[in-house]
Amino acid sequence: MDAEEMTEVVLPGKVEPEGLQVRRGAVPAAGPGQVVIRMEATGVSFAEQQMRRGRYYDQPPFPFVPGYDVVGTVSAIGDGVAAGLVGTRVAALLKVGGWASHVVVDAADAVPVPDGIGAAEAETVVINGITAWQMLHRKARVRAGQTVLVHGANGGVGSVLVQLAQATGAKVIGTASARHHAALLERGVTPVDYRTENIPARVRELAPGGVDAVFDHVGGRSVVDSWGLLAPGGTLVSYGSAATRDDTGSKQWPVLKLLGRVWLWNALPNGRNAYFFNVWAGKALSKNRFRARLRNDLTQVFTALHRGDITPAIAAQLPLDRVAEALRLAESGTVSGKVVLVP
Repeated sequence: MDAEEMTEVVLPGKVEPEGLQVRRGAVPAAGPGQVVIRMEATGVSFAEQQMRRGRYYDQPPFPFVPGYDVVGTVSAIGDGVAAGLVGTRVAALLKVGGWASHVVVDAADAVPVPDGIGAAEAETVVINGITAWQMLHRKARVRAGQTVLVHGANGGVGSVLVQLAQATGAKVIGTASARHHAALLERGVTPVDYRTENIPARVRELAPGGVDAVFDHVGGRSVVDSWGLLAPGGTLVSYGSAATRDDTGSKQWPVLKLLGRVWLWNALPNGRNAYFFNVWAGKALSKNRFRARLRNDLTQVFTALHRGDITPAIAAQLPLDRVAEALRLAESGTVSGKVVLVP
């Protein structure tokens, strides 16, 4: 690729994947305190699937460049940035802007990727890994000997959650469609088929006293069932409303409803806890604290990846200009792991 040309993917409005636009232009410059990252890997997450439908609860107005996270090498720096950063492989959490060959970020938001981890491997655990780590260790505080229920155990976040939970010594029950059960069994997960089985009844059979934590990205009816499956002192972490992906109407309403339920459940004197997890929570209150926590936790995730606690699940790698195909594949529900975009 010509070093002086940038390629980016623009989401112009509510479109089918084929409606995404590939645009070329000049490589952006780094301002004071910023770096330019030459993208080596970015991913297709559930957020972008919602964004193209106009369903992500705080997406920017159209048109914009999607891309929740990026891994790449620092190719240029702005004033006030250490010269040693040039040539370093880093990861950054963005929310939008990652589907581009070059991305400008604040140097403070670039987290070094340890040697020995490939760009695509690292990409599978940026947003997915930080979400899983913080829900498991900062919210549910899962410990050895506990039993947890992970919805979508074969998915991007779910597969990382499963492995991190097992690394702490927890027993894992995971929901997934039947085609993913063999792989889950191989990993030591007890699978439950969400399409054909009654999830609450099956989980009660497996854990008669309830589970110590549930991680629920489905929302809707599922989150109510999840709350009912908790053992005394257990924790529910809700982190999405996948069930409403194809709905019409207010995109904020499903999240507000979840927040309302969480507030109500926590007001009940029953010893159980509920959280609605948002990786960006706290950034508005203290940017420095948010950055320090993100850097610490993502470094822990990379260490777990390097140690082999997490096996990177790459569903497919496709070049950036085949983004429509990548998005279709991610939305098909047929793959396990993360669809990764490369230059």
